[in-house]
Amino acid sequence: MSLTGKSYSHVNYAWDDAIADSLDPVEKLVYRSNILGADQRITNTGGGNTSAKIIEKDPITGEDVEVLWVKGSGGDLRTSKKENFSSLYQDKLLSLQNIYYASTKVGAKTPIEDDMVGMFNHTTFNLNPRPPSIDTPLHSFVPFKHVDHMHPNAVIAVAASKNSRALTEEIWGGELIWTEWQRPGFDLGIQLQKICEAHPEAKGVLLAGHGVINWANDNKECYDLSLDIIEKAAEFIESKDKGEMTFGGKKYQTLEESERQKVLAEILPFLRGQVSGEAKMIGTVQFDDAILRFVNSVDAPRLAELGTSCPDHFLRTKIKPLYVAWDPVSGNIEELKRLLKEGIEQYKADYRKYYEDCKHDNSPAIRPSNPSICLIPGIGMIAWGKNKSESRVTAEFYNCAVEVMRGAEAINEYIALPQQEAFDIEYWLLEEAKLKRMPKEAPLARDVTIVIGAGDGIGKATAHRLAREGAHVVCADLRVDAAECTAKELTDKYGVGIGVAGSGISSCGPAIALQVDITDRSSVAAMLQEVTLAYGGIDKIIVTAGVFLAPGQNAMDNDDMFDISYAVNVKGGYIVATEAGKIWRAQSFPGALVLTTSVNAAVAKKGSLAYDTSKAAANHLVRELAVELAPLVNVNGLAPATVVKGSTMFPRDRVIASLSKYNIEFKETDDDDHLRELLANFYAQRTLTKQMITPEDQAEAAYLLVSGQLSKTTGQIISVDGGLHEAFLR
Repeated sequence: MSLTGKSYSHVNYAWDDAIADSLDPVEKLVYRSNILGADQRITNTGGGNTSAKIIEKDPITGEDVEVLWVKGSGGDLRTSKKENFSSLYQDKLLSLQNIYYASTKVGAKTPIEDDMVGMFNHTTFNLNPRPPSIDTPLHSFVPFKHVDHMHPNAVIAVAASKNSRALTEEIWGGELIWTEWQRPGFDLGIQLQKICEAHPEAKGVLLAGHGVINWANDNKECYDLSLDIIEKAAEFIESKDKGEMTFGGKKYQTLEESERQKVLAEILPFLRGQVSGEAKMIGTVQFDDAILRFVNSVDAPRLAELGTSCPDHFLRTKIKPLYVAWDPVSGNIEELKRLLKEGIEQYKADYRKYYEDCKHDNSPAIRPSNPSICLIPGIGMIAWGKNKSESRVTAEFYNCAVEVMRGAEAINEYIALPQQEAFDIEYWLLEEAKLKRMPKEAPLARDVTIVIGAGDGIGKATAHRLAREGAHVVCADLRVDAAECTAKELTDKYGVGIGVAGSGISSCGPAIALQVDITDRSSVAAMLQEVTLAYGGIDKIIVTAGVFLAPGQNAMDNDDMFDISYAVNVKGGYIVATEAGKIWRAQSFPGALVLTTSVNAAVAKKGSLAYDTSKAAANHLVRELAVELAPLVNVNGLAPATVVKGSTMFPRDRVIASLSKYNIEFKETDDDDHLRELLANFYAQRTLTKQMITPEDQAEAAYLLVSGQLSKTTGQIISVDGGLHEAFLR
């Protein structure tokens, strides 16, 4: 039930007069956009656009002028703010038609149409830096104050039906005017203008194979109309629903959750390696009822082969997904791997043929030819993208595509865009220019990094350092609450991205927290499985977890002290390396492992026998693992010294013991921070550089070791100690 009494079953009515009435005209447009974008049944992430023609004061003349505020290039309605909208002089936009018609050749896909996009910048109002979208004419040339262009699944189902023209009349009557498929651009804006002139009572246009655009002279009225249009389509589809015979009925059985998780844990790293041949990818897994119904169905192979219809869909999902006909009941994992490998090889060949068959003389070079969507009966869907947000958006778009196919098959017959039309969108020169304007990827944007010991100290600082470089960061710790705090800090600072798809842990953002006990192989294996399900695999692991048992570490016969020290400081690194090695080998592309040792490993002294000898063993473990995991994985050690600040290895009792040992004056009433500063200053004076060592110093070295800048360095121990000559390795 809506706030105005209107009842909707297939969309969420979110308009609140109290909120809207408190906003200025531009803010009200943003409000309308946000609540439309918040419902995935109305439009997809990054898809659709909205506009309002608003009277503004010209900054030069001071006169009232009509300004088109329209969602700018690359924006997302759900998350957009005012700065995501372009503002353009409406009269200047209309005057561009004179330039257009002056060309010797006009129409869709003509050179002048693309040239007009560059002219939009000449109509900018008030120096607004937001680049205008290619959809700008669709809003400007419609003679109404407010315009919504949405990509609702229910409406696209009609638009992607073989008999879409007759269905448009049956569902909406004269409210929506059907128009045949045409690529968005200047000419489509002119066609809409002509439709408005020929059908003054129409409220919108159904764009075949694409979506819907509708208009009104009131902000709220435009919003209501958008929902009304969608509701009518959804109700019509529901009346024709095929129930158990949707997609031709069920062919395959869904695996039980535990078995599905086991299969996914086995195949995801392998599959990630297969699809990352041209560029490393991050995965998102989807196994909700809607996706499983599709992948398990009789018609899934036929429909998957047809590909998607809406341009927004196939720009992310490519011309079609990869579907493998694996029987989850009788098949085994090795067979599935074989089918995936063969399927990807065939997919790449098909994609190259598609490119060669459809390319033009001036087409951009072929893009990566690996599938971005993989469909597996009994398992679900695995989507791939350059980062987690992108892979979640890709999954979301194919979710939409499945729902479109369901609706179209219920009411008629689903048809996809012809391959040439799809190619002309995918390899549009304007789209290529847009891709080239995208910000450069951060150095670790495609990496999945695990920091073990991320709850505090060096681990926390390392997690922040990696996130700063764009990495996906798994904050792992024995104390999961501490790991969750670090992950939350990263999420609060860097966000979760705009993607909204994914099942279970795979619905995560670029930072997650997991519990792990590195002395327990089953715990490490379980943690790595969760990481694999979240992102598809792993790239870099940095182990900062360690123990220093103090005070009173003088006894030569304290077996428990030795057992714990070696279990955490030595065996823990060995367990992590050997478990992660299985994933690295399955992926078959380079990885990196950093174990935190200590400069104590090189210096014999009284009072820390178990710790020092365990760290010496850890140093040699680094060298042994470098040999074992070569050439795929670089293994190096990070040897800190006297990192007092923020370290759990320097609790108050150890700090006091050390201050007493070195005859440093202090008061029992001094707070922990002051005591640590006293000890850190003392340690600093023993170094060649006379500088205190911080967790951030260690984090910088850890980042360097996994950054790729030292890709030819392995089996080495990097000391970050301020210059302790006693600890020089020899």
